[in-house]
Amino acid sequence: MTYDEITLQARDGECPAYVFTPEGQGPWPAVIVYMDAFGIRPGLKQMAETIAASGYLVLLPDLFYRLGNYGPLVPKDIFAGDDFRAVIGPLMASTDNHKAAADTEAFLKYLDAREDVIGGKVAMVGFCMGGGMAITAAAHYPDRVAAAVSFHGGNLATDQPTSPHLLAPKIQAELYIAVADNDKSYPPAMAERFERALSDAGVRYRSELYRGASHGWMKPDFPIYDKAAADKGWAEMFELLERTLR
Repeated sequence: MTYDEITLQARDGECPAYVFTPEGQGPWPAVIVYMDAFGIRPGLKQMAETIAASGYLVLLPDLFYRLGNYGPLVPKDIFAGDDFRAVIGPLMASTDNHKAAADTEAFLKYLDAREDVIGGKVAMVGFCMGGGMAITAAAHYPDRVAAAVSFHGGNLATDQPTSPHLLAPKIQAELYIAVADNDKSYPPAMAERFERALSDAGVRYRSELYRGASHGWMKPDFPIYDKAAADKGWAEMFELLERTLR
C-alpha cells in the first residue's frame, strides 16, 4: 500500500494529511478518517491502509495542525506512564468537533479536485474523539456525506455546545455507532440521549454494543486492542460503505 503526504490549506492554517490509494486503477469512492487523541502515527496509518485495501481512497488529515509538531506518540508507552493527560490534553485542546467540521471544507475541496475519486458523496469514519467529529462533519455537509461511522466515540450527547446530538436534525447520512461495553466517555445514559436525538430527527442509524470490548478496541497499537471485535467492526463498516458509496 502506498500513500502520499500532502499539505492542505485548512481554516486555521496548513494541515498535513496522508492519502492512501488502493491498488489498481481508479476511480474510487472516498473516505475521510478522523483520528483519535494520539494523532498521526504508524498504528493509525495502518488503519487507513485497511480501509484503502478494500478499494477506497482514504484521506487522513492531521487535525492537530494548529498546535504544531508533535510525536509520533506511542500509545502503550503513554498509557504505562503517569503523564497521560499532560501529553494528550494540549493536543485535544487544539481542536474540537466544530473546528474539525470547519476543516472538512478543505478536505472535501481537495477530494473534489482529484480525478480518481468517484461520485459526489464521501464517507466519514472516526475513532474515539474522531467519532464525534465524523458525525459533526456529516451534519455540516449533509449533501456530501453518504455515511458516517463512529468507533468507540465518546461525548456524543453532552451539555456542551459542540455536542454532536444537537446537530441530529441536520444529518442526512446513514450512521453506524459502534459502542464499547466499557467506556466512561459514553455511558448508557448518554447513549440513550444520543439515540433519542437521532430517532427524533429521523436519522437512519444503527447503534451496536460490542460486549466485552473497551474504549479503543479497534486500534492495533492500544493495549486493549481486541482483534475479534475489530474484525467485526471493519466488516460492519465495509457493509455500510459498500451499500451507501458504491
